[in-house]
Amino acid sequence: MLWIIFALLLILSQIVVVLMNEYCRPQKAVAWLVILYIFPFIGFLFYYFVAKEYSCFNPSLRKDNGMLEHLKETLADRCKRKLPINLVEQSVYHDDNLQAILKNGNTLPITACNETTIYIEGKKAFEAMFESISLAKHHIHIEFYIIRDDVLGKEFQQLLIRKAQEGVKVRLLYDGIGCYRLGKNYMKRLENAGVETGCFAPLLSSFINRQINFRNHRKIVVVDGEVGFIGGLNIGDEYLGKNSEFGYWRDTHFKIKGDAVLWIQYTFSADWYDVKQQLLTTPAYYPVQESQGKEFVQIVKSGPDETILELIFSFVVSAKKRIYIETPYFIPDPGVLLALKTAAIRGVDVRVIIPAVPDSKLVYFASLSYVRELLQAGIRFYRYQKGFIHAKVIISDDIACSGSANMDMRSFTGQFEISAIFYDGKTVDRLINEFNQDLSKSEEFLGAEFDDQSKFQILKEVFARLLSPLF
Repeated sequence: MLWIIFALLLILSQIVVVLMNEYCRPQKAVAWLVILYIFPFIGFLFYYFVAKEYSCFNPSLRKDNGMLEHLKETLADRCKRKLPINLVEQSVYHDDNLQAILKNGNTLPITACNETTIYIEGKKAFEAMFESISLAKHHIHIEFYIIRDDVLGKEFQQLLIRKAQEGVKVRLLYDGIGCYRLGKNYMKRLENAGVETGCFAPLLSSFINRQINFRNHRKIVVVDGEVGFIGGLNIGDEYLGKNSEFGYWRDTHFKIKGDAVLWIQYTFSADWYDVKQQLLTTPAYYPVQESQGKEFVQIVKSGPDETILELIFSFVVSAKKRIYIETPYFIPDPGVLLALKTAAIRGVDVRVIIPAVPDSKLVYFASLSYVRELLQAGIRFYRYQKGFIHAKVIISDDIACSGSANMDMRSFTGQFEISAIFYDGKTVDRLINEFNQDLSKSEEFLGAEFDDQSKFQILKEVFARLLSPLF
């Protein structure tokens, strides 16, 4: 009898701990209580190691944070000189609330004189990326969430080895969870050739430090400080459409020349310092940009310490005519959920494309629960049929945001991401055109198909929805 009382008290104490820690985040509290109910003791152990709020990587804790802030101010001042302020105020910002978010002191500044090239699939993107790397003269800075030791991964490895042997400074960052399958020999070969590598939050240490939930999801390539690549592609054969389960892989990746590259470089430099405690502030890494482009581009550096959530929310509430979203995972925060409903009620054309074949069934079931709810508000949803859609694009009227961030809770608050806001008409029109092309390869959700769902299917969606704040 005593052991039963002891067990109940222990379970009660676990519930109290969760409620005390998560009372400001009721959705997360509910998700963790569900886990505790199903797995009373194991669930709490999982909570202890995974649920700790972000702290260890906080930039305010950096000893040399002042140097990075000085670098940021210097680059901002340089970019500002090229910026025709009156033109920006008149043609770029279309909403006062959105303008306030985009000009917030914590965000990276808007830049002028940029040229953007868009890639919608892996083959051409990797060809351009590898060609730029092969032409590097001074340095190559690379950061990926996932690197595979497959055909593409080996080609990537050999290219970096060759450039390092030519005397080019090569630095490579990778994520400890995203690359957990990557054998030690892969990195060893790179290091032996002179490539400097760094692992962001290695699996074991991040588990011990209770920071395993915070991952670096960025995809960055910077060549000689003059050419930058960002987007949704990682290094692996599946991103070339060679995975039999998914087939064709639809993604969105960007090649950028111009002042925006300085901020891609700055993002890499901040991450390099977090991992290696080495400052990359030498002027050679931030050269005067030679691009004669005329595009306005704003790099968005986000993570647990500087969330992208406010920006996404402002994108939605500021829209007057359209909101187009492409995302492999659709798990909106309550504020974004309400903003999407309100936009549809206001008459905004809201359309969302998600995969027909998911790579995570649990996330897909949660997404379906949101689809069911938002269909009733007049939002139109589509399932991409040609293959797997991994593109992460949000278009609000005549501006667009795209990069590594998904439309889910993890990208909002748990992962380090890099995206870009595009203000140029040609670039945004191209993204709108690609969205319409994807619509032609998609099947629209019809509300009637939810009417005939089994109770078991509904139960799966409900359960996944309850856990969705943790995804």
